[in-house]
Amino acid sequence: MTSITSTHDHPLPTPNSFKQDALVISLVGLAHGISHFFHMILAPLFPWLKEAFALSYAELGLLMSAFFVVSGIGQALAGFVVDKIGARAVLFFGIACLALSALALALAPNYLVLMLGSMLAGLGNSVFHPADYTILNKRVTTQRLSHAFSVHGISGNLGWAAAPVFLVTIANLSNWRIALFAASILPIIVLAILFVYRDALFTGNRQETTQTKPQVKPQTQITHEDQSLFHFLSLPAVWMCFLFFFMISMGIGGIQSFSPTALREIYGMSLAWATAGYTAYMLTSAVGMVWGGFIAAKTTDHDKTITVAFSFSAFIALLLASGWVSASMAVVLMGAVGLGAGIAGPSRDLLIRAASPKNATGRVYGVVYSGLDIGLAFSPALFGAIMDAHHPQWVFACIALFQALAIFTAVGVGSKTRRSKKQIA
Repeated sequence: MTSITSTHDHPLPTPNSFKQDALVISLVGLAHGISHFFHMILAPLFPWLKEAFALSYAELGLLMSAFFVVSGIGQALAGFVVDKIGARAVLFFGIACLALSALALALAPNYLVLMLGSMLAGLGNSVFHPADYTILNKRVTTQRLSHAFSVHGISGNLGWAAAPVFLVTIANLSNWRIALFAASILPIIVLAILFVYRDALFTGNRQETTQTKPQVKPQTQITHEDQSLFHFLSLPAVWMCFLFFFMISMGIGGIQSFSPTALREIYGMSLAWATAGYTAYMLTSAVGMVWGGFIAAKTTDHDKTITVAFSFSAFIALLLASGWVSASMAVVLMGAVGLGAGIAGPSRDLLIRAASPKNATGRVYGVVYSGLDIGLAFSPALFGAIMDAHHPQWVFACIALFQALAIFTAVGVGSKTRRSKKQIA
C-alpha cells in the first residue's frame, strides 16, 4: 500500500500561499455547506409532506433512502470522472443539479415526483466529496490540510443545522412549497460565487497535462496506467475505510431523520425543543471539528483520536436512550454527542488520506465516501421502521451501536497504515 508523502498532489508553496489556501478552503467549504443543506431538503418538511400526501414514516424515510442510493452510486463513479477531467467542472454540475432538484420538489404533485426530485438531489450531492477533497489535496499546502478538513466538516454541519431553520421558518410563514422554492435559489448563488473565483478551484486533468507535452507516451506506460486505474480497489484499507463510513453514516442518518421525533416521544418535549436538540448536535459538532483539527495536526495516530471521540459519543447516546434525564438535559446531551462526533471528523479524513495510493485521490474518496451515502440510504428506512414500531429509545441505542462498530474499522485502517509505513521505512 502506498502512503502519501508531504508533497503528494500539492503545488509548490507560493509567497501568497496562506491567502490562496484561505480562498480555496472557503470556496470548497461553501460548496460543501450547500451539499449538506440539501441532505436535509426533505426531512425538516416531513410534518407537512406527511399531511399533504398522506404518507407513513417509512414512506418518508424511503425518500431519504432514494437520495442516498443515487448519491452513493454516483459518488463512486464521480471519483473516476474527477480524476479524468478535473474537479471543478464536476463540482459545478453537482451544484446545478441541486438547484433543479429543489424546483422539482417544490412543484411535485404526487409522491412519485417527490421521489424523482429526491433522486435528482442525490445525483447532485454525489460529486461533492471526490471533487472537494481533490481540490483541497491539490490546492492547499500540506501543513494546513488538517485545518482545511476541519473547515470542510464544519461547513457541512452548518449546512445541516441551517436547513431545518431555513425550511421550517419559511414553511410556517407560508407553506412547504415556498420553502423549497426559496431553497432552490441558494445553490444558484453558490454557483455564481464559485464561478467568479473559478481559477482557485482549477486542478487540471490528464488530458490537459498530455496536451502540454508533445511527446507520445510509450505503449508500456499507457498499459501501466490502465492497469493501475483500479489498483486502489485491491487495498484492504480502502474497503475498511468504506465500512467505517458506512457505520458512522448509519448513526448520522438516525440523528438527521428521526432524532427530533424520538426525543419528543421519549421525553414529551415540544417540537421546538426537539429541533433545538438537533441544532445543538450540529453546532457542537462544528465546535468539535475545530478542536479536532488542532488535535489531528499534532498526531499521525488518527484512529486513536477517533476511538476516544466515538466512545464518548456512544456512551452519551445510550444515556439518551435510557430516558433517565430531564428534557432540558436531553438537549444538552445531544450537544455532547455532536461534540464527540465533531472531534473525530478531521482525523477521519486524514486517516483516509494516509491510506490512499498516489494519483487516485478522486477515486478513493469517491468509493470510500459512497459508504457514507449507502449508510444514509439504509438508515432512514431502518429508523423509520423503528419509529413506526413505537420504539423511540432504540433510535439512540442503534446510534451508539453504529458508532461503536465504526471504532473497530478505524482501528483496523490505522493499524494497516502504520504497518505499511514501517515496511516502506
